[in-house]
Amino acid sequence: MSQPITDTRIALIIGASRGLGCAMAAELADRGWSVIGTVRGSARTPLHDLADRHRERIRIEHLDITQPEELAPLHERLAGQQLDVLFVNAGTTNNEQTPIGAVPTQDFVDVMVTNALSPLRVIEALDDLVTPTGLIGVMSSGQGSITNNTNGLREVYRGSKAALNMFMRSYATRQTSADRSLLLLAPGWIRTALGGDDAPYTVEESTPLLVDVLLSHLGSKGLAFLDRNGQPVPW
Repeated sequence: MSQPITDTRIALIIGASRGLGCAMAAELADRGWSVIGTVRGSARTPLHDLADRHRERIRIEHLDITQPEELAPLHERLAGQQLDVLFVNAGTTNNEQTPIGAVPTQDFVDVMVTNALSPLRVIEALDDLVTPTGLIGVMSSGQGSITNNTNGLREVYRGSKAALNMFMRSYATRQTSADRSLLLLAPGWIRTALGGDDAPYTVEESTPLLVDVLLSHLGSKGLAFLDRNGQPVPW
């Protein structure tokens, strides 16, 4: 069993191998947090490079969120760990210009499983590791807002993030304590492998803002859907 991180503030970031997840891990480490970040497979990732530079702050675990049989072993490896933040950073897309009725069934399933179903499976499998005053969050998207959808496009992705928001709302209603901090974070359109080169925001400028929002909601009660500036996003 892995040795637990003993720092008093600990974040588990699911999906931290590269991009925003890795950048958020780096930002939290720079702010004095200990971070457990997950990667898929055995290939070396930017998170491994980060862990080499922050051996006392960064620990790597392995998880493919689309493989539910991997959740119980991860929980066992983290047993006894008290998390202050559990944040699920997961996202994929396809058929960005295709109307929803023309999207192949398997492509639809792939996006929905990764973006909507798997994050809630992770949360429900690991939420008992989060302290009562801690925060559980997921990376959503402004494109998951039904109110703000005025032009269509990226319809599978939009639908998956709207479903994610609904599933988090359902999860929130099932909590026995209304004191739990829950967050849906909409980062904006960022230049990552998912966002593409045309996105207006860089990872470097976005990450401190996102971590600010995450930490500012820590200790708040109930579920919020917030953008990169901490402003509510309409459902």
